[in-house]
Amino acid sequence: QVQFVESGGGLVQAGGSLRLSCTTSGFSFGNYAMRWYRRPPGEERQWVAYITDTGGITNYEDSVKGRFTISRDNDKNTLYLQMNNLKAEDTAVYYCLAPWLTNANDYWGQGTQVTVSS
Repeated sequence: QVQFVESGGGLVQAGGSLRLSCTTSGFSFGNYAMRWYRRPPGEERQWVAYITDTGGITNYEDSVKGRFTISRDNDKNTLYLQMNNLKAEDTAVYYCLAPWLTNANDYWGQGTQVTVSS
């Protein structure tokens, strides 16, 4: 079965760094683009970072450009998000997904909580 499992979240001070991991299974990871999403408290879930299947192209939501780096290891079926210079507004539950996977919205994981204290 298709599965996305996020990890690596925690509590950090503003200006700190965190590295999130997303382990996947049940599909051909290396053939799909991936996205990181986040859901701040009381807000809708939105994408924050994108990476193509081979990792050759990345895109970021404006608020995280220059601070976050998305990457992937297709040999390990794993997606990463390096988060630097964290801000209080980055506080959210972070999720990963292959959004163009058939029935992708059925496969949201539990996410990992990132809390940034100011």
